[in-house]
Amino acid sequence: MCGRFAQYTPPGRLARQFEISETKIRIFDARPRYNVAPTQPVLAVRLDPEGEREMVPLTWGLLPFWAKESKLPYSTINARAETVADKPAYRQPFRKRRCLIPADFFYEWKAEGTGKQPYAIGLQSGEPFALAGLWDRWEGDGQTIESCTIIVTRANTLMATIHDRMPVILPPSAYDVWLDPETPLETVQALLQPFAVEPMRLYPVSRRVNSPKNDDPTLVEPVAQAT
Repeated sequence: MCGRFAQYTPPGRLARQFEISETKIRIFDARPRYNVAPTQPVLAVRLDPEGEREMVPLTWGLLPFWAKESKLPYSTINARAETVADKPAYRQPFRKRRCLIPADFFYEWKAEGTGKQPYAIGLQSGEPFALAGLWDRWEGDGQTIESCTIIVTRANTLMATIHDRMPVILPPSAYDVWLDPETPLETVQALLQPFAVEPMRLYPVSRRVNSPKNDDPTLVEPVAQAT
């Protein structure tokens, strides 16, 4: 499960990291975001019709192109790696509409005592990383909605201390393979593995992250205990 994450690295820096031309950036909101929640817009990297990388805003929660109405289902914020190739909502995007979703941290909760303690999970280096995503375009009622989902897989040994699932994190060496719609599906499927433990870090953060109304840098600061 991945139900909340942070995306605060400036778009210009993300563009350099993901090798995107400045002319291929569509920014919806330049402010740093420390508590991105489902149904909100997120920045994502995909290939444009000319096969070049572009950075675009997508609504988090995939709305399939064939849906009868524009209501975003909360159940499509995540796609399970084990079934993503077969589920009707994800089958076509998995084949032809894959994307990268930059993140600085993602959050997960662990039951502790009488409540749940949130944890921030990211890289030891502090650098942003790429979550494996899918996108789709829905058209109807005179509007166009482009949306996305994050693929989740089984937890690595670090994540397993708090949860049994984690989002798929792709290394830079896999970006081209993931984004290319011509990549064989068996090659794409092979990328959906737990990320290596060594580069990662995990620590408890304030329970203020529980509410998406809270969105400030203190949310990613470590705490000694539940607050």
